[in-house]
Amino acid sequence: MSNTVSSNTVLHHPAPKRTAAPVFWLLFGAGGMLSALFGPALIILTGFMLPHGWGVPASFSDFSHVLGFVRHPIGKLLVLMVIALFFWHGAERLFLTLKDMRAGPLTVLRLMTYGVAALLTLLTIALLLAIGF
Repeated sequence: MSNTVSSNTVLHHPAPKRTAAPVFWLLFGAGGMLSALFGPALIILTGFMLPHGWGVPASFSDFSHVLGFVRHPIGKLLVLMVIALFFWHGAERLFLTLKDMRAGPLTVLRLMTYGVAALLTLLTIALLLAIGF
């Protein structure tokens, strides 16, 4: 008997376990990119420029213009993407922090973070639909 593997021997590797982790990493990555690229601009626009009227037309932040934007299907989609992806990015960051701190069982931590992000996403969808088209 020799210790070598013959050319006829087939080595079987167990199939990798499938998880939903890639979905959460996609939401985390998209939210991180969106918050890095557009977060500061949104803070400057909505926090400083619009309230003081600096560099924007006076009618830019009128209720009717904002309502018109949010009632348009593309506007709804943009608002949903910004709000929901920010939630999911924050949920992943919070989950990883709590996991590193060993703050509790992973199932509870996932429910607390991803569950809240999912709930807030559904609430955002409901509110956007309640505004109408």
